[in-house]
Amino acid sequence: MKIILSCVLAALTFNSISAQGTKEDYKRAFSIRGKYTNKMVGGNVAVHAMRDSSKFWYSVQDTSGTVYKEVDPVSNTVTILPENPEKPRRQRWQGRQRHWMEVPDEKDGYSVSPDGKTAIVTRDNNLWIGENTRRRHDDDEAATQDDGADTFRPLTTNGDSTYYYSSYGSFSPDGRYYATVRIKPAPKRYVHYVESSPRDQLQPILHTQEYAKPGDSLNYRVPVIVEVATGKVVEPSTELFRSQYYVDAPRWDGNSTTVTFEFNERGHHTYRLLELSALTGQVRTLIEETNDKYVNYNRLYRHHFGDGRRILWTSERDNRNHIYLYDRTKAKLIRQVTKGEFYVRGIQYVDEENGVIYFSANGKSGLRESDKRGKGATFAGTNATEEDPYLIHYYRVNLDGKGLTCLTPEEGHHSVTYSSDHQYLIDTYSTVLNPPVSVLRSAKDGRIIRTLETADISRLKAEGWQAPEVFVAKGRDGVTDMWGLIQRPSNFDPTKTYPVIEYIYSGPGDQYVPKSFTPWMYNLADLAELGFIVVQLDAMSTSFRTREFEEVCYKNLRDSGFPDRMAWIKAAAERYPYMDADNVGIYGCSAGGQEALGAVLFHGDFYKAAYAACGCHDNRMDKIWWNEQWMSYPVDSSYIASSNVENAKNLERPLMLLVGELDDNVDPASTMQVVNALQKAGKDFELVVIPGAHHTMGEAYGEHKRYDFFVRNLHGVNPPKWSELR
Repeated sequence: MKIILSCVLAALTFNSISAQGTKEDYKRAFSIRGKYTNKMVGGNVAVHAMRDSSKFWYSVQDTSGTVYKEVDPVSNTVTILPENPEKPRRQRWQGRQRHWMEVPDEKDGYSVSPDGKTAIVTRDNNLWIGENTRRRHDDDEAATQDDGADTFRPLTTNGDSTYYYSSYGSFSPDGRYYATVRIKPAPKRYVHYVESSPRDQLQPILHTQEYAKPGDSLNYRVPVIVEVATGKVVEPSTELFRSQYYVDAPRWDGNSTTVTFEFNERGHHTYRLLELSALTGQVRTLIEETNDKYVNYNRLYRHHFGDGRRILWTSERDNRNHIYLYDRTKAKLIRQVTKGEFYVRGIQYVDEENGVIYFSANGKSGLRESDKRGKGATFAGTNATEEDPYLIHYYRVNLDGKGLTCLTPEEGHHSVTYSSDHQYLIDTYSTVLNPPVSVLRSAKDGRIIRTLETADISRLKAEGWQAPEVFVAKGRDGVTDMWGLIQRPSNFDPTKTYPVIEYIYSGPGDQYVPKSFTPWMYNLADLAELGFIVVQLDAMSTSFRTREFEEVCYKNLRDSGFPDRMAWIKAAAERYPYMDADNVGIYGCSAGGQEALGAVLFHGDFYKAAYAACGCHDNRMDKIWWNEQWMSYPVDSSYIASSNVENAKNLERPLMLLVGELDDNVDPASTMQVVNALQKAGKDFELVVIPGAHHTMGEAYGEHKRYDFFVRNLHGVNPPKWSELR
């Protein structure tokens, strides 16, 4: 009997020592935010270029608060300023803020002629022209209407409620013409929300929000040009822009006789830059992008040269985003300006006089040859032999494609502000492991003129801060590297075994793993303190590697890179045996909520528990622009195959669903339809509704519920009572 009792006591003692998810763990998790916030000095640098000058000013945090400094590159001096040199601008718009899902009717515009004497508005579905009676105050307040007689008269007369003129237009540079669009309005869809517990009254409030969904009809837009003197309307054939997702407003060329506009085809397989002649009404294609899956139209960029003969354009047509130069007059490609295994992220400036383009890119290591590691060496804090391909560097290149120069070669994720004259730049760079450094550089060759700030994180380290590890492993094909982070708890003990939790926000449109130094990595660090290894990675179906890497998502959002994610976690666990790859949970919000639930529906043999907040669980229920971009149009069976609602019957793992009752980003009904399907299938799960909340991970209440959910289902222990943690 004594022997048995001794064994029991020994087991209890061991469990108390090695237990995870304890009251002490919770207290650390809840305190991380306060411990890690505002502990970095000299790192939060906000740079501003001074107008018509080579100078900059910037703000930075030191131990006493915010400091303002002026930088003069010409004299190579830095001066401390007594206050913010630019007073915050007065807010000009005091009216109702338009919700981002609301499509304006475009009847409230007011366009002024180049000489300032004439204005055009929309009335009774037509354009009206009259004397410009608006004036602008010197104190930069909103434009106001002077008292006086109404001089406006009809300029057009053929508009009606089924096909009206937009007042969002512009005069030609010579004032002779006015360009706008005519609109055939489509019926609007609305989503309704019940606010159960309003702050200022007892009874619930019904809210209604405009919200177009995949498959809905859209406004039909036709660019038109109106002769101001006569009211003659030039309305072109729609042959080149018939099946519309969107046609933007026409933009005048310097010759005052042609406009350009962009046509985005419904389904996004074709995108065109078009030209319309005010003289003939003819439309011609200047540039066309096509793709059998989708054109990534949000990545497109164009710059019209002042000579009217050339256009700069970006495209993913060669599998990565690159810069192309077009002959405007011939509507033909002159050359591809940038080439190679890198991805152009943005064009900051085109120096037409000297024929130079300033741009940013990732995937092309910025390191000088003398700085590169030897064969087999690794980068600090990673298991990789090459620089992280997502790190952004800045470059300049000549229009002929020659003279490519990296202006920011040091290893890191760079953020640059150019001076107004584009002769200098301030560059702040860091990695998730290395704190920020801010330097002043020459924009000609990237030469460092002086170091401005070097962040000090000694106070952060004194709080027990642990940097995440950058980990790289092969994806589903056994060839392509997947880059991610491993976050360990601050009291990490390699002799213990840790369940793994993946934080997921995936899908096309971006990459999501942090690349800059972040003292408080809230999606990873807090949860890790409960005795978990928390990971995040960018898998296939995300952006900025290659078009093929992203296009895995096409009509297949349920993929979410899971084959890559599971391979990556297994590789990490093989290297670090304390990571328990047989005990993996997952959580996310929005698209991440859809993906977290999808993990246990489609890959329940690997993922053992999921927390899904405000998920777009059926792509037919979510906003039109996100879902038609990747799932295409018309709505077909691929939407059903990716639906968590349709596949809810597959649930065999613990699940917590959370939704904000006023979510105006993802229709809350998307979550409730999953609830309905799970109940009909007789599945056990947990549901948390946050009254009054919008699009949320769960706020403080939901965060605590998430902690308890994973402690209970991955550690297999009962979490502390909430009353014990107050």
